[in-house]
Amino acid sequence: MAKHHPDLVMCRKQPGIALGRLCEKCNGKCVICDSFVNPASIVHICNECNYGSFEGKCVVCGGNGVTDVYYCRECVKLGKDRDGCPKVVNLGSTKTDLFYERKKYGFKKR
Repeated sequence: MAKHHPDLVMCRKQPGIALGRLCEKCNGKCVICDSFVNPASIVHICNECNYGSFEGKCVVCGGNGVTDVYYCRECVKLGKDRDGCPKVVNLGSTKTDLFYERKKYGFKKR
């Protein structure tokens, strides 16, 4: 997700023992590069990102987690799996702007 949306900010704290989860929409993606191929290493997230209401939520979009998250083989070879907790902290300015534009003009989501 972060590869295609540069305005997304990841947590990057020291990962703990909690495993990351993905929702049905994001299922099968690598957290770093969005590829659907060669899952190699399981993702661990920090304890703060798995605490309270965030427990079991999707690492990318915040939906209900269904499956475990894996890094792809390329990200493991490049060492991107050691950069810290990969949970997306903010939604990004484009999603936030879309929300307020819809609210401003009164459009409702179907």
